Amino acid sequence: MKVLKNRFGNIVILFAVFIFVQFITRIILMLMPNTVMDWSIWELIKIFAVGMFFDVVSFSNFIIPFIIVLIILPNRFYNSVFNRYFTYAIYFITYAIIIYGGFAEYFFWEEFGVRFNFISVDYLVYTNEVIDNITESYPIPLLITIIIISTSLIMFFLIKKSYLKISLQNENSLKFRISTGLGILLLPVIFFFIVNLSFSEISTNKFHNELSKNGIYSIFSAFRNNQLDYNDFYKKQDINESFKILRKQLLTPNSKYVSDNIQDITRIVEKDSTSEKRYNIMLITVESLSAEYMEYYGMSKGIPVTPYLDSLLKHSIHFDNFYATGNRTVRGLEALTLSMPPTPGRSTIKRPNNENMFSIGFIFKDKGYDNKFIYGGYGYFDNMNYFFENNGFQVIDRGLLEEGEETFGNAWGVCDEDLFNRALKECDKSYKSKKPFFNLIMTVSNHRPFTYPEGKIDLPSLHSGRNGGVKYTDYAINEFIKKCKTKPWFDNTVFVIVSDHCGGSAGRAELPVREYHIPLIIYNPKLFEPKIIHTQASQIDVAPTILGILNWTYKSKFFGKDIFKMHKNSQRALIANYQKLGYLCGDKLMILSPQEKVTFYKYDKPTENLEKIKLSEEIVKQTVAYYQVAAYMYKNKLNKK
Repeated sequence: MKVLKNRFGNIVILFAVFIFVQFITRIILMLMPNTVMDWSIWELIKIFAVGMFFDVVSFSNFIIPFIIVLIILPNRFYNSVFNRYFTYAIYFITYAIIIYGGFAEYFFWEEFGVRFNFISVDYLVYTNEVIDNITESYPIPLLITIIIISTSLIMFFLIKKSYLKISLQNENSLKFRISTGLGILLLPVIFFFIVNLSFSEISTNKFHNELSKNGIYSIFSAFRNNQLDYNDFYKKQDINESFKILRKQLLTPNSKYVSDNIQDITRIVEKDSTSEKRYNIMLITVESLSAEYMEYYGMSKGIPVTPYLDSLLKHSIHFDNFYATGNRTVRGLEALTLSMPPTPGRSTIKRPNNENMFSIGFIFKDKGYDNKFIYGGYGYFDNMNYFFENNGFQVIDRGLLEEGEETFGNAWGVCDEDLFNRALKECDKSYKSKKPFFNLIMTVSNHRPFTYPEGKIDLPSLHSGRNGGVKYTDYAINEFIKKCKTKPWFDNTVFVIVSDHCGGSAGRAELPVREYHIPLIIYNPKLFEPKIIHTQASQIDVAPTILGILNWTYKSKFFGKDIFKMHKNSQRALIANYQKLGYLCGDKLMILSPQEKVTFYKYDKPTENLEKIKLSEEIVKQTVAYYQVAAYMYKNKLNKK
């Protein structure tokens, strides 16, 4: 009771509740089905010790407004009954926020397998979609009821025991308030300068590292680090050395550099002796289509959900060793259109100065194509409208759908059938105007809350989760291609089906390789013989591969290469999240991390294990070359059109 007999006494109670909620949250996350733990005593001690440290750091920041108010408010403020109950209300709201945070972390972990991070920052920006998604996905009335009841019980206990009253009625001198308050405020200042998220890197198990974090601290850290300067945080080498290595990597037998300038990767890619093709291109980017959902890859989710796409493989060119560059939609779209590695922090699509980039859109536009980005949601989300409008595409999004075109929708957009029906109209328009078309279509149905029109598939909407979302998208693609086959432009159209990223990014490793494995399918039975390509590649290689199919001569600043022309020794895949930058080369994985950390692993595909091995200086240099040059070119505007 003695500690409560001053104005700051309730901070102690607030601290106890905060720590208790964080402790319980950490245990619950640890026991969730998607968490893979190493249950050793030492690992648990590290998780809870480092976790407690981050909880203290977070709390010191959380209470800054409280401390400032407690310093400046005069003692007589608490003599008013109204002010006293107003203060009770503030504490009620604060405790409710703390408990709400625990629930929010649970659902975020369930979907992404991590504490709050860069994704949650994006979610705070696009509140309409996120709030609608939450209300459509979770039992909000029940959750609110639980939070209110829990908070009420805490307040009842504190008021009944007079803990709040003792603290609120105690009078303290201004000198005491200033000295005590500033002493407490000194903590977050110190923590700001000496603490960063690298303190949570306690294990090779990514889940252990995530559990040792605090969600509140992580989200504010993401705010601070939404753009990570490569030179400040990552391993580097002489920039000219990086350019030299990269120029050697990018050169192919059918290309030549336009300049001897070491910092210029511009090259002319030459067609072969046959004529250029004028095929239409239908690039279908499927939301969250992990390779593991398909029967060809083992269908680890338990039930068949891609019957059409699995059947399509027998009639297509299928790339079965293909990877997403990131774990967000904008990362996939960035790689597919700009053919550049993911730079640390946020995607180029969401950054300033992303106009007139060297994009596949401008190459097609210069060839006289109709280019359209067709999206089922509202394109202002993630800055997609601005990016595509300023990089060679016309945007068709949900806001441009005409009356009657939207038959079903949810928080993220119209159902995939509605999207594809509008895409058909756009194809017909281009064909009628005698122009070839390049349509980049981005689906949305395979996204939480996984709702779609009833009666289309044998899984009920909403209640079937990801399985239902995947299967409905598979159904919609089937219906779309059936309709395309009735069109006069079908025989001259190349269908390229690829995922934007996997259905999850959770895994025990720093970069869980399996969670980046996606299918790439190229289809037109009149144009291509079916075959399987085992070449290791990633999304940055799609644009050059499409241009190779068209047999065009074009100028390139792409970091990717035509997969068909890749030499066995130059196979690689670039995979990353917003901090970890990976270079997958065969069964070896190099990872660059902040604080210039470099780790090298051998990847065992059957077990998904990453075994740390001795660094390969050659692969270190290659990895640094790709990412350092990508960051350098963006910063210095060298990848403009």
